Amino acid sequence: MKVNTKSKKVNKAWLNDHVNDPYVKLAQKEGYRARAAYKLKEIDEQLGLVKPGYTVVDLGSTPGAWSQYLRRRLSPSGAAAGQLNGAIIALDILPMEPIEGVTYINGDFREADVLAQLEAALAGRVVDVVVSDMAPNLSGIASADAARVAHLVELAVDFASQHLKPDGALVVKLFHGSGYDDLVALFRQTFKVVKPFKPKASRDKSAETFLVGMGLK
Repeated sequence: MKVNTKSKKVNKAWLNDHVNDPYVKLAQKEGYRARAAYKLKEIDEQLGLVKPGYTVVDLGSTPGAWSQYLRRRLSPSGAAAGQLNGAIIALDILPMEPIEGVTYINGDFREADVLAQLEAALAGRVVDVVVSDMAPNLSGIASADAARVAHLVELAVDFASQHLKPDGALVVKLFHGSGYDDLVALFRQTFKVVKPFKPKASRDKSAETFLVGMGLK
């Protein structure tokens, strides 16, 4: 049996980087399920997006690191459990372990009945912040993957434009490459202020980046 030595080396290199990653170590120490928590933390700390009493929707929430961060932000004492001043509704196609105080919906955001569940969970509340870490399963075919990413970002923008308060904010993950400029243009059409963001916790080698839109037009 032939072994693909190149892929073994790549996997070993990734594992080595992951184990030695300071954000992975920090996440383990501080009780976050993934290093991704620090991406949202940095964006929030720089732009002051999340405040006590807010209603926040977390799209593509699994494994839950962003919801964990939001939960601590909305806790009067910054705790991972106990009192919560605000509401967090999380949604993902993949299962997510429960987080105290977070309402979780398991389903596909692209389906009307799942969107209806999300709207029911909001119970008429206007949303202060929408965060989306949604990403499709990538095929490796650049044009197809770009279209899938764009579709998810467009859905997040559409949801935000319908449910955000006028001065609310949307944070989405996207990737540099095909279709990026079109998504920036969509944000500029929808929001008064648009900021691209590459947090320190986002690996340098990754094409991953974030867009923040603030204040609906």
